[in-house]
Parts: sequence; structure tokens; C-alpha cells
Amino acid sequence: MRIVLAEDLHLLRDGLVLLLESHGFTIAAAVADGPSLRGALARERPDVAVVDVRLPPTFTDEGLQAALAARRDTPGLPVLVLSQHVEQLYARELLADGRGAVGYLLKDRVLNGDQFADAVRRVAAGGTVMDPQVIAKLLTAGGTASPLARLTARERDVLELMAQGRSNAAVAQRLFLSESAVSKHIAAIFAKLDLSPSDDDNRRVMAVLAFLNDSGRPTS
Repeated sequence: MRIVLAEDLHLLRDGLVLLLESHGFTIAAAVADGPSLRGALARERPDVAVVDVRLPPTFTDEGLQAALAARRDTPGLPVLVLSQHVEQLYARELLADGRGAVGYLLKDRVLNGDQFADAVRRVAAGGTVMDPQVIAKLLTAGGTASPLARLTARERDVLELMAQGRSNAAVAQRLFLSESAVSKHIAAIFAKLDLSPSDDDNRRVMAVLAFLNDSGRPTS
């Protein structure tokens, strides 16, 4: 699996290269700024891009904009954002096309190399991996008028874990519930959010995240 990596901090970039290579990935390019990332994505056509949001020269949103441009050129290009902060607007924009194959992790909350490598693989396979803090921001963005306000506290817990890409069994284990109880919560979530249930976990999560993206946009 070929990766284009964008990180401006030299030591962190080299560390990520070593970590990913130790887990069997091939680093097609490791770059430090926005223009270099755009060039590498166009040239290498990687299986997945791992990018920081803020890159030189302006340290605003170069990483994300390069990734979004690459996804327009190559629809569905897997992108995993590795950021220092929760950038709510950027998370929604990345999710907006509803194609999946996206992730958003916070640097200081990645606990170990195995966890990170698993996240890269899941995004490359078309899944979604979102840090719980990012999901919490998206969940609260809709306000009290949003259909999200219809969810119970337990349903929100289930939705957050679903959005992280967890299976029903993993959700059940995490929340100390039976799988049948999780299935009932998921059915309730889809009903309250006016979404049609699906047997495919990735497509189900994509639908939920697409809804969260729309509900998080400001209204006029």
C-alpha cells in the first residue's frame, strides 16, 4: 500500500515514515509543505494520503486543500488527516462528498503505532476513522433545532462509536451492551435522523457522517 505523507515537523515526519514502513506500508513521498503535497498527490496517485491540515507556507489549511483538490481529481481518494486540533469546518468539508475513505485523528490522542496503522488501513479500504473529540464537535454543531437533538445520550454514544468505524460487536463491548441492544439503538438512530438502515457498516457510517456534515453547516 503506497502512502503520500505530509507533515512539516521534520522529526515527526521521519518518525511517521519509520512507523508506517515497519507496518508494511510503502512511502511514495514524504513532504513538508502544501505545494509539494499537491505535486506528490498528482504524481504518485497513492492508495492513501496522510496529511496535516496546517502546512507551510501559510500554516492555514494547505494540507486539507491539497487533499480536497486531489479528491476532486481522483474521486474517493482515501485521506487521513492527522492534526493537532479539532478543525470542525475542515472535518465537515472533508466529509461533504459522502464518498467515505476519510479519517480525522488528533496527534496527541494516537496511543500507539498499531492503532495508527489500523486507522490507515481502514481509511484506505474505504472506511471512516474519526477521533471521538471530532465526532463530539460535529454532534454539537447542529444545535437544539437539529434532528440530532432527538437522540438520547446512549444513542449519541452509539453514534460516536459507529462514526469511528466500529462494528456492532465492538460497540456492544465498549458500552457493555448486548449486540441486539446495539442493533435496536442503531435502528432508532436511523429513524430519528431519517436515514435508511443498511447492512453495510461503511455505507451506514458514511450516511450518518454526511448527515452530520449537513446539519453542522450554519443556516441563514
